[in-house]
Amino acid sequence: MTIAAAVNDNVASISNYLLYSAMAVYTLAFLAHIAEWTFGSRSRVGRTAAALSATPATTTTAPAVRVARRGGGTAVLERPKVVTRDVSADRGVGDGDGAAGKSERGELYGRIAISLTTLAWLLHLGAVTARGISVGRAPWGNLYEFSVTLALVAITLYLGLLALRKNVRWAGLFLVTTVLLSLGLAVNNLYAADDQLVPALHSYWLWIHVSCAIICGGAFHVGAIATVLYLFRDRYEAALADGRDGGRFASMLSRLPAAATLDKFSYRINAAIFPLWTFTIIAGSIWAESAWGRYWGWDPTETWSFITWVAYACYLHARATVGWKGRKAAYLALIAFGCFLFNYYCVNIFIVGKHSYAGL
Repeated sequence: MTIAAAVNDNVASISNYLLYSAMAVYTLAFLAHIAEWTFGSRSRVGRTAAALSATPATTTTAPAVRVARRGGGTAVLERPKVVTRDVSADRGVGDGDGAAGKSERGELYGRIAISLTTLAWLLHLGAVTARGISVGRAPWGNLYEFSVTLALVAITLYLGLLALRKNVRWAGLFLVTTVLLSLGLAVNNLYAADDQLVPALHSYWLWIHVSCAIICGGAFHVGAIATVLYLFRDRYEAALADGRDGGRFASMLSRLPAAATLDKFSYRINAAIFPLWTFTIIAGSIWAESAWGRYWGWDPTETWSFITWVAYACYLHARATVGWKGRKAAYLALIAFGCFLFNYYCVNIFIVGKHSYAGL
């Protein structure tokens, strides 16, 4: 058990100012992303032609086979034509041009948005670091600190994928928007003054268990954004395939990656982070035994963490064994993320349990 350090209110105030500054810069990044999508738009004719540039079904003919006849000569056997049809998740449609489209102004605003997001991330990182210094412990000891750090992880994942030259700029507007909403809720409704934890929670497991939960939450956040965008893009592609107009947001949807790309991205994010979520629950059980004398007590937070695990396990199992892709899998993924959000907000705020976040 570690000894609680004195709280440094001056450093805590610096943390608050850095977070407010980060939110202001995130807002500027949000406006730059709006400009990127606005000036990157294309005409209806152009986006329809691009979306239908690839055919959803292709016909291939296998080469003829020559067979030797008995008594001399050969006979030519024509193999039947093979028709391949794409499933709903993959219509053979290529990815869109991205948020900036082919517009130079859109590209300029996109670069500005990324630069502002990076600056906001630095301020955000400074706020979380200063909070940790002010209390002398891991800066995620209450729901306010947890929310602020989770938003930081989501942005870190996004910028990390960009640094690896992954095509994820399409997520910028939607991620910055949700991060701003999360930070606004944390500052206005979840804020807790810098303080020490109860003695039972002064443990190195705070660094292990809760940090893993935060990383998982940030990844689930990004995966859920991709899943929601997939559902919109899939409906847009289905409308075009039926000869209908793409709808009110066709200009934006035409520049997103193909539905199959978004579906695959969401699956990879959720599949990659699921083992860590499993470890998070196991680590929490070990910490619970050390702090409360039992590994599992069906505390509300424990229960909903397990329900979230089951929901994501069902999603991954359905894709791996049943072969579910597309909208069915997307609905399962959103149900799983909904369980995570319910545990994150509703259980921690409104249902009192042993976990320190409850009873706000």
